[in-house]
This record gives sequence, structure tokens and C-alpha cells, in this order.
Amino acid sequence: MSRPGSRPDEEGVPQHGDPGGQLSAVSSAHNATLSPETRLLSAFRKDTNARRAYLAGREYYSEEGKTFELRLVKKIKQQLSADPTLRPEYPSSLGLTEFTRRATEAALGKSSRAIVENRVLGVQTPGFTAAVRLGAELLLRHWDDVCDGPVYLSCPCDESLVCIFQAAGFQDIREYYYWDDRQRGVCVEKLLQDLEKAPEQSVVVLSASAHCPTGADLAKNQWTVITKVIMRRRLFPFLLLPTQALCYGDLERDAWPVQHFASQGIELLCAQSFSHCFGLYGEAVGHLLCVLKHNSRLLSVRSQADKIVKALWAQPAVGGAQVVATVLSNPAHRVEWKEEVKRIVTRCKLIREVLREKLRLLGTPGCWDHLTQQGGLYCFTGLNSDQLEFLSKRRHVYLLPSGCLNVSAINGGNVDYISESIHLALATSL
Repeated sequence: MSRPGSRPDEEGVPQHGDPGGQLSAVSSAHNATLSPETRLLSAFRKDTNARRAYLAGREYYSEEGKTFELRLVKKIKQQLSADPTLRPEYPSSLGLTEFTRRATEAALGKSSRAIVENRVLGVQTPGFTAAVRLGAELLLRHWDDVCDGPVYLSCPCDESLVCIFQAAGFQDIREYYYWDDRQRGVCVEKLLQDLEKAPEQSVVVLSASAHCPTGADLAKNQWTVITKVIMRRRLFPFLLLPTQALCYGDLERDAWPVQHFASQGIELLCAQSFSHCFGLYGEAVGHLLCVLKHNSRLLSVRSQADKIVKALWAQPAVGGAQVVATVLSNPAHRVEWKEEVKRIVTRCKLIREVLREKLRLLGTPGCWDHLTQQGGLYCFTGLNSDQLEFLSKRRHVYLLPSGCLNVSAINGGNVDYISESIHLALATSL
């Protein structure tokens, strides 16, 4: 039976220590700071049950339970490797020009006024988290005159975000209300209340689409209200697109909130990832987009970004970025790629519908409509810690401690078992 989320190396986490079996101080410190996600994966790998299921992965999994490689991407890689004109050389610290141009268009649209007025900077990064880190560094070093307040993250949020902003030097990191457990959706009223109370010049980190870990997004009319609050309260928006195109199947539609902010003349940062929508997990491809009010500051931002990049990673890798640039710059390739992405999105939506229906037929307590109201790879189940422990200990089904699961890890071979397991977890806790 296929095991979504399983890795090629099925053995457990390597043991650290000296030959005598005693842990060193270094390894003890390392083990003490393992993330919940790392501990969860370790427990899964040690689990020998044939029906075990790992639903906490970050990649997109196929129906066979394997990380998915797009056919077009495989073909483009072969073409690039056989191209005699391509020579190995270091790229610019800011990345491949064609990639940054296409990534910028994917967020703002080709006809964006900001692009036409040359007040946009794009920087290629080695993955999404690197884009967030670069943005955080720039906020402290370039936007220090307009970003003198704390950083606000959604509650809940991807746990790595706190670490990234702390590593960049932000000391004051706060939360704004996002997910409501009772209504199992975004509570916009409380979100707006928190933004209204935020000090001026605070940085507000917002998910543009496919919010991680909930999968619950804001509607366009809600974004309009939030934009007005941010402008009136003089807050600085930092938008996130960690799985761009995997919410609606379209790069620009997923990025609509970014376009809306830019259309209002607001300065902003946006971290993008092309790893998911191109299946480039081993060649992480990220991008930081900086939209300015005036192009007079463009050279200054570019210079500061160049200094920071050279201190952090020197140059990004070119392989994955070449693939993305090749596809997005060729109309025929773009159409073929879009069709593959739409199939991924359609399958994820179908999985949500099937899971909701099976839970309904089982008579599972509660309303599960939120499964189909969310989008992207992630789904917030609303299960509590006791129910999650039941799933892992008694049913060998592993979700993140937040109750988040990766819907693509569910397939025809395990959906019955997973839905039955969730039903039992709730039934036994009543």
C-alpha cells in the first residue's frame, strides 16, 4: 500500500553520541530543540504499521503517494541539460534576470503600474523561507524609517516565521487573530480589531492565498477593508505566497491581494515560492518582490539587498530558476504547465469533498464544511491534542500538532482508513 509522505530512506533518525553510548552536550542540545515537525517525522519513520499515514508533509503527493514531478518540468530539465550554449557560471547575487522579471509579473501582472513606472525590485532566493528572511533583513536596514513597530503574525502561522524574524533581529513579535476554532474559519472582525490596535509603523505579515497552516483565506471584499485599515493605521504589509498557483490553479489569481495592495500605491514586500507549483523541491526557487512608492529609492534598495544576499548565501542556484523562467516566458509551455497545475488543484478539491462526505456518512460529530471552504495543500481539521494523539498512537495517522494536514497525502488507497480514524478520534473523546 502506498504511504503518502514517506521518504526514500525509511530508517529512523540517526542516533548521535560517542562510542560509549553517552550523548554529547552538542547532540543533547540539538535533540532538545528539534521542531515538532521533525519529531513527528521521526515517530512516523519508526512506526512499522502497514497502514501508517504521514499527513504532515509539505510537498505535493500524487495519487500513488509519491512526490510529484510535472511532465513539462522533466522535459525542460532534459532540454536545458542538453543545451550546448549554457555554460556553468555564477549568477548575479540578485538572481537570473529573466526569472525575476517573470516572477514579478506573476505577482503583479504584466500591466502593473508599478512595473511600468520602474519602482519594483525582484530578487531570486533559495526558497520561500530565504525570501522571507531577506525581506525581514531589508525591513530593518532599509525601511527602518517607516517600520519602527513590532511584527504581527497570524495566529496560527507557519512556525518557521517566528524563527526567521527573530534571526533577522526583530525582538517584538506579536500575533493577530486569524483562525476561529468554533466557526472553523477566519474571524475577520477580531483580525481587524487587532490591526486597529497595532502601533503605527508595525509590519503585518499576511497570507495572500492558501494560508499555512489553515488553508483558509480572506475574500476580496475583506481584503479591501484590510487594505484601508493598513493605509489609515500606517502599517507595512508583508505578503506571503508560499504555494502560489496551488489555490486557484493560476499564478496571478492567487496573487490578487498583492495586486490590490500595489494598485493602492502602498509600499510592500511579497515572498513567493515556485517550488510547489513546479515540483522543484530539491531545487528550492523563491523570490522576494519589493514594491516602492517612488523609483528614486530603487537603487538604494537594490544595493542593500545585494549586501544582505552576499552575507547570507552569496548567489542563488540557477537550475530551478532556469526551468521556471523557460516555462513562463514561452506561451506554449505556459499553457501546458497551467493544465498540469489545474489537475493538481482539481484533485486536491476532490479529496476535500470525498473526505467531507465520508465523515458525514460515518456520522462524525461536528460540521465538516470547512474542509471544502479551504484551499491549497493544507487543511485545518480543528482536532485537539488528545484527538491527534489518538490518531498517531492508536491509528498510526500523523498530523501536525496544530491539527493541520496535507490533503494531497490522502488518496484512494487510504481515504477510508483516514476518515474512519478521524471519526473514531472524535467519537472516543466525547
